[in-house]
Amino acid sequence: MDGIAGEYLLIALAIDEIEHGIVDSYYGPPEIREEARSGNGGAAALAARAAALRTRLGDETDDAQRRHWLDRQLLGLETIARRLAGEQLPYLVEVERCFDAVPEATPPEQYARTRKELEELVPGAGDLRERLAERNRRLTVPADRLPAIIDWVAAQLRSAAASIWPLAEGEPLSFRMVSNEPWSAYNWYDGNLGSRVEVNTDLPMRAQELALILAHETFPGHHMEHSWKEQRLYRERGYGEASAMLINTPEAYISEGLAEVGAWLLNDETRFQELLLGICDRAGIPMTPEDATREWLTSAAGHRLRGSGGDAALQLHVAKRSREDVVRFLEQDALSTHERALKTLEFVEHPLWRTYVFCYAGGERLLSPWVESAGDKSAQNARFFRLLTEQIAPSQIAADSN
Repeated sequence: MDGIAGEYLLIALAIDEIEHGIVDSYYGPPEIREEARSGNGGAAALAARAAALRTRLGDETDDAQRRHWLDRQLLGLETIARRLAGEQLPYLVEVERCFDAVPEATPPEQYARTRKELEELVPGAGDLRERLAERNRRLTVPADRLPAIIDWVAAQLRSAAASIWPLAEGEPLSFRMVSNEPWSAYNWYDGNLGSRVEVNTDLPMRAQELALILAHETFPGHHMEHSWKEQRLYRERGYGEASAMLINTPEAYISEGLAEVGAWLLNDETRFQELLLGICDRAGIPMTPEDATREWLTSAAGHRLRGSGGDAALQLHVAKRSREDVVRFLEQDALSTHERALKTLEFVEHPLWRTYVFCYAGGERLLSPWVESAGDKSAQNARFFRLLTEQIAPSQIAADSN
């Protein structure tokens, strides 16, 4: 491990001592973590160290792509440390500095267009939100059947991903049901090519959501990305910085974006319907092929409102709208249930996640056209594999897209 990587890890791990959770995963040398714990000089000193390390990159690394990636990561770490030191940055400035990307609101007309689509797709008459609620109740997977169904879906996704991309060797993967969390599912990467995926049971798990959520967390999403980056960057190239995965930095924006893009890239219309039929059969939920076709169209339409969480954050933190107004927006415009609207509000108010919410729709908006512009499906799959194995910053994607 070179000096750049060692100092980068010390800064990141020391910031995590002040705000636990910034380091999402660490599988590097334990002595570096111990050194970070022994004393860090405080948040202001860590911000200065991050800024100083950025000035060293040009002299101490020959890899231009790595240098740019580290520069953007260190700017994110410096921004986090400055906030922890008490500096009040404007919300939009903080988001852009953390993620190397400008936060964008969903165009207002998108909500109206999507509502019109869903009015035509969702069966029944009367209020659309009530019809969507009935759809969700009908497609809720019984909690006692969920673990076995998750194992089956994950195996199907792994097999499908392996038919398109190589998999890193090993790849142990486990699942656990949890509660009292602000997210629906989470991948905890343990290193040595292994992950634990936790699924939150606070809210019902719907059959039409399950394959996409698990693809996001496993294949070809977070688990596949983390295991490949450990293999390619840490083991093969010796880039020690890859052993720490950081929240609220540009790599998180790429990671969430590729997990969103990958979920839909793998689960095309045919595979989505096959998995939905298999899930419903195992859950005891009636589902015909014709129903599955309609659910594909309905899910694709609903996904176009994926940016509503970021829109809620902008309303709360920039427009300074009340919590009640934000919940009302999520219910009326984004068509959320009251329970899910409250979960979204909890997420965008959480100290650790208040900026992170832009990684999902924002990352997908950035990466989806970049992947699609590669050409045919084979070329798109090859470009997507770059996201799984390379250090690529959002600004590099933006520059390549222009």
